[in-house]
Amino acid sequence: MKTRWARLRLAGGLAGGLIACSMASAEQAQRLMPTVEPILQSATDVIGQPLVYPEGRATVTAVIVHLEEGVSTGWHQHEVPFFAQMLEGELTVDYGTKGRRVYVAGDALLEAVNWPHNGSNTGSGPVRILAVYMGSDTAKNSVAVPHP
Repeated sequence: MKTRWARLRLAGGLAGGLIACSMASAEQAQRLMPTVEPILQSATDVIGQPLVYPEGRATVTAVIVHLEEGVSTGWHQHEVPFFAQMLEGELTVDYGTKGRRVYVAGDALLEAVNWPHNGSNTGSGPVRILAVYMGSDTAKNSVAVPHP
């Protein structure tokens, strides 16, 4: 009889230990899972236009744009939706009749599509921007345009 109770206690102890290990493993696994921090979600660009994807086969292009102090992009427009995240510096963008906006490191935006604009480094150091174009094989990511 003592042997039987000893085996039951041992089995109960093992089961309890396994449950505790499983819980610890689940908690540990949860800590090792990636976290998601939202940056931006919108159905419109920075000037309020609805986002519309171009026709054709999808092509995504990601680049880092560098502008030294005092440098401008020149007047241009994008034929495709374009996500940007300011990595460094200060950029002032002139949207003509839609006004001007200042973006600084950490800002995220969906740039104006098919709207002329000019970005200028108005800070005291370089500008770096992560730019992700959600384009197609039938549309250009960026097109130079005359000053409006």
